Amino acid sequence: MAVYVDHRTEAPDSVASPSHIAWHPLHPLLAVASISTAAGGCVDIYLEQGEHVSDAHVERSFQVTSLSWHPSRPILAAGWETGEVVILNKQDKEQHAVPPNHNAKITVLNWSTNGTRLVSGDRHGVLVLWRMDQRGRVQGPALLKQEYGKCLSHCVFRPPPPGEDFVQLAKAAVGGDEKALDMFNWRKAGMGAPPKMGLQEGLSFFITLTDGSMHYVSEKGKTRHVLSTDSLVQKLLFMEERDVLVVITENLQLSLHAITLEGEAEELMKVKLSGKIGHSADIILIDHSLVVTALGETVIRFWDLDRDENYVLCPDVQFGFEGGECINCVSYCSAKGLLAAGTNKGRIAMWRKAAGSHQSIRALEGKEKWKLQAPTELEGNVTQIKWGSRKNLLAVNNISSVLILSEQAMSSHFHQQVAVVQVSPNLFNVTFFSTGTTHSLRVDMNVNGVFAAKDAVVFWNGKQVTVFECSGDIFRSAGSFLCDSPVLSVHGENLYTVEPYRVQVRTWQGTVKQLLVFSEAEGNPCLLDVCGNFLAVGTDLAHFKIFDLSRREAKVHCNSKNLSELFPGLGGIASVKCNANGSKVSILVSKVDGNIDSKICFYDVEMDKITLFDFKAEQGNGGEKFSSGQGIDKSVVEYPELHSHVPACHFWDQSEPRLFVCEAVPETGLQSLEQKKNQTESTMDVWIISFFSTEEHGLLLQDSFPLPSAYQVLLGIEVPHYYFAKKPGEAEKGQAESGSIKVSQMAARRPMRDFIGLGDCDKTTRDAMLNFSFYLTAGDMDEAFKSIKLIKSEAVWENMARMCVKTQRLDVAKICLGNMGHARGAKALREAEQEPEQEARVAVLAIQLGMLEDAERLYKACKRYDLLNKFYQASNQWQKAIETAEAHDRVHLRTTYYNYAKHLEATGEHSLALTHYEKSDTHRFEVPRMLSEDLQALENYVNKMKDKSLWKWWAQYLESQSDLESALKYYALAQDYFSLVRVHCFQGNIQKAAEIANETGNWAASYHLARQYESQDEIKQAVHFYTRAQAFNNAIRLCKENNLDDQLMNLALLSSPEDMIEAACYYEEKGEQMDRAVMLYHKAGHFSKALELAFATQQFGALQLIAEDLDEKSDPALLARCSDFFIEHAQYEKAMELLLTAKKYHEALQLCLKQNLTITEEMAEKMTVSKDSTDLSEESRRELLEQIADCCMRQGNYHMATKKYTQAGNKLKAMRALLKSGDTEKIVFFAGVSRQREIYIMAANYLQSLDWRKDPEIMKNIISFYTKGRALDLLAGFYDACAQVEIDEYQNYEKAQGALTEAYKCLSKAKPRSPLEQESKLAHLQSKMTLIKRFIHARRVYSEDPKEAVRQCELLLAEQDFDNAIRHGDVLGFLVEHYVRVEEFHTAYRYLEEMQKRIPPANLTYYVTQQTIEAVHRGAGVPVSRTLLPEQTCHSSTENRDVEEEVADEAEDP
Repeated sequence: MAVYVDHRTEAPDSVASPSHIAWHPLHPLLAVASISTAAGGCVDIYLEQGEHVSDAHVERSFQVTSLSWHPSRPILAAGWETGEVVILNKQDKEQHAVPPNHNAKITVLNWSTNGTRLVSGDRHGVLVLWRMDQRGRVQGPALLKQEYGKCLSHCVFRPPPPGEDFVQLAKAAVGGDEKALDMFNWRKAGMGAPPKMGLQEGLSFFITLTDGSMHYVSEKGKTRHVLSTDSLVQKLLFMEERDVLVVITENLQLSLHAITLEGEAEELMKVKLSGKIGHSADIILIDHSLVVTALGETVIRFWDLDRDENYVLCPDVQFGFEGGECINCVSYCSAKGLLAAGTNKGRIAMWRKAAGSHQSIRALEGKEKWKLQAPTELEGNVTQIKWGSRKNLLAVNNISSVLILSEQAMSSHFHQQVAVVQVSPNLFNVTFFSTGTTHSLRVDMNVNGVFAAKDAVVFWNGKQVTVFECSGDIFRSAGSFLCDSPVLSVHGENLYTVEPYRVQVRTWQGTVKQLLVFSEAEGNPCLLDVCGNFLAVGTDLAHFKIFDLSRREAKVHCNSKNLSELFPGLGGIASVKCNANGSKVSILVSKVDGNIDSKICFYDVEMDKITLFDFKAEQGNGGEKFSSGQGIDKSVVEYPELHSHVPACHFWDQSEPRLFVCEAVPETGLQSLEQKKNQTESTMDVWIISFFSTEEHGLLLQDSFPLPSAYQVLLGIEVPHYYFAKKPGEAEKGQAESGSIKVSQMAARRPMRDFIGLGDCDKTTRDAMLNFSFYLTAGDMDEAFKSIKLIKSEAVWENMARMCVKTQRLDVAKICLGNMGHARGAKALREAEQEPEQEARVAVLAIQLGMLEDAERLYKACKRYDLLNKFYQASNQWQKAIETAEAHDRVHLRTTYYNYAKHLEATGEHSLALTHYEKSDTHRFEVPRMLSEDLQALENYVNKMKDKSLWKWWAQYLESQSDLESALKYYALAQDYFSLVRVHCFQGNIQKAAEIANETGNWAASYHLARQYESQDEIKQAVHFYTRAQAFNNAIRLCKENNLDDQLMNLALLSSPEDMIEAACYYEEKGEQMDRAVMLYHKAGHFSKALELAFATQQFGALQLIAEDLDEKSDPALLARCSDFFIEHAQYEKAMELLLTAKKYHEALQLCLKQNLTITEEMAEKMTVSKDSTDLSEESRRELLEQIADCCMRQGNYHMATKKYTQAGNKLKAMRALLKSGDTEKIVFFAGVSRQREIYIMAANYLQSLDWRKDPEIMKNIISFYTKGRALDLLAGFYDACAQVEIDEYQNYEKAQGALTEAYKCLSKAKPRSPLEQESKLAHLQSKMTLIKRFIHARRVYSEDPKEAVRQCELLLAEQDFDNAIRHGDVLGFLVEHYVRVEEFHTAYRYLEEMQKRIPPANLTYYVTQQTIEAVHRGAGVPVSRTLLPEQTCHSSTENRDVEEEVADEAEDP
């Protein structure tokens, strides 16, 4: 916790009254404008402690009307009521006057966002914009001068458009922020474009007039009217995130306007704020969307623009505020999350915004986010309040003066059972725990530190030391002296202070008795701590030394040690403490950046070594030892919540040297905003952790718990308590609860875990308990027992057992119960060990100790509602038991009702018991039992309930009492027909009994009646009622005995298989009605017998029916007999089915072939034996599959044949079958998956038989398959064919040449069967390629050298094998075209005649166009014959040409 220390400003003119205050945004500089009745007005600048800056005083004979600080430099602009504007440069100690452009009161004075422009406006409506230099001087003439004619009231600069703040980015990048580095290195993957640099400064602004109108002044100086309001604008705010302008008028009308880039305003919302009008309002915008108003009322009003909700906060009287205290002004510090408000009674109310994760805060309702803090008491009426500067200082104007409040950490100290806690800057709360008294102590100086001892309390502030002596309830000043020591410690009647390189030992009056000297290498002492009789001193050069104070003079106990030598890499010492016997020193380390490190160093004086405890160490590596060959300690970090914490303060017990405690706080400095947002509430907590530190066991974690919410900070430890400073509000609460008027106690103590319930025990018990705790923590149970076995007090053991309920230490509880002699409890605890939940086991212990509330809480905590229900029942809390059962333990709901009913019956409450027996559904038995003594009540209950089971029970009772008529009545009501028939038969009324049995069909009644009829030899009736009773065996027995054959058949069919077989045997023995016997054997599942009889008696119809029911589980011999029977009678399909069922596949196949039966897919699948089958060997299986496939081939079912050949593993035959099917798609697929050379070749040969010229896909597959099948000679032949197609179809000799080249390559690579044949083929191909090449060459050179081309063609015509490679028509046509072109028509005609000889006339136009033919005849003067003019035939469409070109390409590139 912090207290606020107020510094009054040292005003040069004490008569002046402050009118305006303004903080510099960055520097701790406060500008104050004052009004003096004598001199007029002045402006002064003050530092953070109220010191006046002497050369920054401006005085005039008139008043100041406005103040405005430069956004970054210590330059202040002040506007006066005459229109003068003065600039004060505090740094250069200069004053500059702005050129006079105003002759009326300055009402608007604002710097632009970067401070390069200054806007001033007056009450006559004159607005001037100046350019300013870095020293605050006006540069050049006014940039803009505008006259609006009405008084100007508010001005707000529009912030620049969002761009990256390069200065902040650079700082973050240097600090190691990888994202910031990536922003600079924007070419890195994922960043896209370079970061935008926003405009460096917003130069446009909005200005309002007193008539309610608003104007926008653009960067170019153009002004435009944007909106008008009904009344004077009271406040103008700009929401940067949303580019929204907030306008609040004098009559509290709030409107939001979206601002476009051009400065146009579009109204988004308009609301009327509540509050009194007419009072000067203080209105601020916080957290980007929360408007806070102080209107001189007793409340502050909030309007949340995001959520569209409003709420109020008011000071609480419990915190020391007066009723009706009005709030005049507000200010918010976003860095601290503090909202400060000034009241008319001179108090500063502060609300702190809730800390925690972003989501959890958003979930809070508006006013729940704010927590009221203790007020700061000042004087007068606070009219203005402002947070400012980087140091977050608070300036307060209370009309007569200005005060600066700075936050100072609350001073507190605990030593020798005395705790001192600072309440306010001058007020301290002193608690003596030895006597339980609390006192208030006021000190007339600003206090930086306090030290408490049993005889004295010492205060200091770095300039002065004051000692108060405690005698009884009175504090007496025992000494006060000047001393600039920043730290101080007390031991007995000695004070210890520091100066450079020395520690002074002083008396209470300040006299130096002894000097403890440090060398320059050791550094200046800056840290002191006293524990027991030892003084620990830490220096600024990371050295520490321990002195023994037990004698008259301080002696060195442990020589100076250098922390950086003991453990290199650690920074400076932030805090040093020693234990009660001077054997251990604990050190908190400060990092280079000034933050506390997460490590605590423990130095062992005797062993001269350091052990480290690191909060950030992963589990399994918590403590590390350094120095000569030491290993690593076992981990002591048991709580993952502590991994993000750092130690804040640490203490050793003042009498127990092993016990150490520290307070760990969340590490906030290094966390990014996202991490903070994502933190859970638990990790935000402050934790208290205590250790045992010994040489033997190292560091042992004794206890850890979150700091209770009522406490502010840990003050120390002294067995058996921890000592804490309370939060201010908690102290008042405690006082209010107790109703006392005495001084509220600001310090509190909490018993250590193992001492809960022991109170202030004697030293022996305390030591024994401490040893017990130590050995238990170390896991040494034997020593733990030894340490407490001497304690005889049963109360101690009981208290310890009770404490075990709190701490859930059942191992300790067993020992306690043993020492208490609590045998029942020990047994219950042992039996409870089977429960899986720890809380359930502890609850059993709590019950045994009579801690029923704890037991109830524990059962609820572990959600063991079954045990909670039992607990409530056992403790006679029946209502709670029933509620628990109904809500959570429904499985035991009826049991609970039953137990409660038993309880009520035992207490004589029969009517309630009866209700609960009904609820538990046990009333049918329990109620008659309960009411057995009161028969009338029982009869009434039976009649009332109308329950069949109760009627039956009552009827049975009446029958037992021989009241048969009444019994019959109740049996009828209960619909117990068996009992009705039984009683009627007993009475001899068999006719009535038969009627009842026939009407109801009740089996039991019918059976009983049938027995009666059988005994009277009425066979037909007996059979009838046996049948109704479903007792067919009895009915069959009677039919057989009495030759009732017809009835026997019907009954047998209705009865069980055993009865059917019995009846069938009966018919068989009689030798008549054999068809019935066969049917019954069949129905009973006795197929072999049924078939035997059917064969014997030639019952074909029955055989047909039996065969339908046969399956693979039937006897194979039986199946074979049936199939033979069906073959004999030409029912081949049926025989086939039976053979397959009998797994006689070869016979089935033979039957198929013999009788030419078509093999269906279903039949083929049935004949296929799976690989896993053990019926056939693999060879036989394959043979069978091939036979099936052969059969399918004969029948033309090629696909089925393919499938079976494939299953048999004969892929060649499968391929042949598939080729016969002609299914190209499947052939291609099968060849692809088979990966066999022969199959590839077969597939390619087949595909060549198709029209591959028109389908490039087929062509591609042919080439692929020949290549994969390594049939290069065949592939060469295919390429040769391709070349011929190119020549014949398209005259494309180039592509033909390419195809022939491929053919040549393939043929040369092929393995020859006959080398001579291959050579001749290669030679043939070579000559063909040569001729084609020559022709191609001739055609190519024609454009450059026609004569050479013609010569080549004529030579070609003379070649011997010319016809094999090139068509005559192509060469002759080429020559004809040439001679026509050169107009040698006779030569052309000669070649045309030769063409006519070699080529049929119909094909002539394929080589030479009709126009060319006509031109030749014309030129040669020969008439065109009819034979040369056939119908034009199109040999190739463009479509075909495209396809063939693709094919040829494929041929070139296989």
